[in-house]
Amino acid sequence: MATREVSIASSVGLHARPASLFVQAATATGLPVTIAKAGGNPVDARSILMVMALGAKHGEVVTLSAEGEGAEAALDSLVALLSRDLDAE
Repeated sequence: MATREVSIASSVGLHARPASLFVQAATATGLPVTIAKAGGNPVDARSILMVMALGAKHGEVVTLSAEGEGAEAALDSLVALLSRDLDAE
């Protein structure tokens, strides 16, 4: 299983628009992807409700995990997405 850690760059955290963009990208990978806050349980990154319920705020570090062919590349693209301020774009 591939994992990556990334700090949430969006000023409002993973809420509304940033969460929606992240979930769309996670779903597009075609892989089971999870996201977790430090010390928390991983949730399905392809579920908008689960991602928003996570309550990840600006600056918090989350752990992404994926399994399957292309998992490393998929996580790299998701890390790049979360490393940008999606509200400013």
